[in-house]
Amino acid sequence: MTYNLAPKNAPWFEHLTDSVRGLGEAAREWQLADRAAALAEAHVELERSTLHEGKVRHQPGPDTPPFYRSTRTRTPHADAFFTLHRIYMEHRFRTRREYGHAALLFASGGAWAIRQVQAGEQPDRVAFELDGYEQPAPMPHRYKVEGVDNYVHARKIAEAYDRLLSMEMAAEHAEEIAGRDDRDVTERDASDMFDAADAARGLEDAAYAYGLLAEQALMYVLLGPKDAHRKQLAEQRVAQAQAGTEDPCHPCGCPKRFERHADGCPTLAAEGETT
Repeated sequence: MTYNLAPKNAPWFEHLTDSVRGLGEAAREWQLADRAAALAEAHVELERSTLHEGKVRHQPGPDTPPFYRSTRTRTPHADAFFTLHRIYMEHRFRTRREYGHAALLFASGGAWAIRQVQAGEQPDRVAFELDGYEQPAPMPHRYKVEGVDNYVHARKIAEAYDRLLSMEMAAEHAEEIAGRDDRDVTERDASDMFDAADAARGLEDAAYAYGLLAEQALMYVLLGPKDAHRKQLAEQRVAQAQAGTEDPCHPCGCPKRFERHADGCPTLAAEGETT
């Protein structure tokens, strides 16, 4: 299934709207994947599980590598449980990271589109710069949205921006402490890191929510360009109608698109008599 996008010959603001919506759909897909990954991980939480203690014996065979040539007792349920826990945890880390990045692109992309329109630009899609890593990824823009004081949801946007900025700063602080050498981290630093991580919890959802508000605000700032476009189309239709009603020929039958009458035209003879 694909969405009905604006046709290629549609005005620029229709394509810009599709571009921001595409960012929102991408963030939504990662959000759903992250929810599913978290649910899968929850199914293998040790606190909620009762492991069966039935055991099996693993004996070396003729082709078993030397390191494993000893009889070992295993607990199949525990082995499966902890293997799944590792797989689900790694999967959730991946989906959470991707969701966060997609949500920030959505939030900042909507804000970027608003600023471009306010500056009189006419972009047909959101543009991002790539970072300098081995596998470059798009870098989010800044999230600030201004100049929408008369918009009905201006206060919601401001509050959502403050919440997003605060959570992002907390996440950066926690990450900065976690990146220090263990010898440089005091007990107070460790406490600050956990507090900052708690304050940043839900950053991805906050970015996605802000993206939805920015997308709605984009519709507001596009009212002016859309109205100007409608007036331009109306003027073109009036001009075309006037051109269609005007007789393309002189009374003598000579086309008006030429600067002179045709040779032998009665009009030329009449003009010669008057002169």
